[in-house]
Amino acid sequence: MNSIAKKVVEEIVIQKSRFIAILLPLSKEEEISLFLKDIQKEYKEATHYCYAYIFNNQKRFSDDGEPNGSAGRPILNVLERQDYNHILAVVVRYFGGIKLGIGGLYRAYTQSVTKAFEKASRISLIPGNLLRISFPYEQEKKLLSLIAPYPVLQKEYQEQVRYELFLPDSYLATLQEFSYEILQKNILGQEFKS
Repeated sequence: MNSIAKKVVEEIVIQKSRFIAILLPLSKEEEISLFLKDIQKEYKEATHYCYAYIFNNQKRFSDDGEPNGSAGRPILNVLERQDYNHILAVVVRYFGGIKLGIGGLYRAYTQSVTKAFEKASRISLIPGNLLRISFPYEQEKKLLSLIAPYPVLQKEYQEQVRYELFLPDSYLATLQEFSYEILQKNILGQEFKS
């Protein structure tokens, strides 16, 4: 399962119409409506805000006034072909005065999203757990070697050391001698390569 590391914006012009493709990684479903509102504010004068998203394998798309199946569906097709999840793709269109027809629109929306993906940094997502681990200072070096290559999200040094980190399910067995608490289970995190 894949997503992108950060937001990507790419613009193409076809027959005087501007197509601005925006790719956004999603960490929670609530972000979708917020991102769409932000994009509509940023590109106030646009004619259409067509989009598609895949989140936890749920798929949705919108043609936003374009002919049925000419905008949202081709955007979603690109996301599916690339095997993406936890991603929102929006294409903002400024109409240039020349009608493209359903086939032309289909190609334009497909091309704009495909071109944006050329600039995107792909990351692998894996299911796992957000953990809080407590341990004595002298065990810090050992723990760091066990959890490599996963980064520590938060460190706290008091009577004991406390880490907050994301680990895949397969790593839980390696933590037998450490005291840990699962803060959130089966979330998706980035797979890091060492």
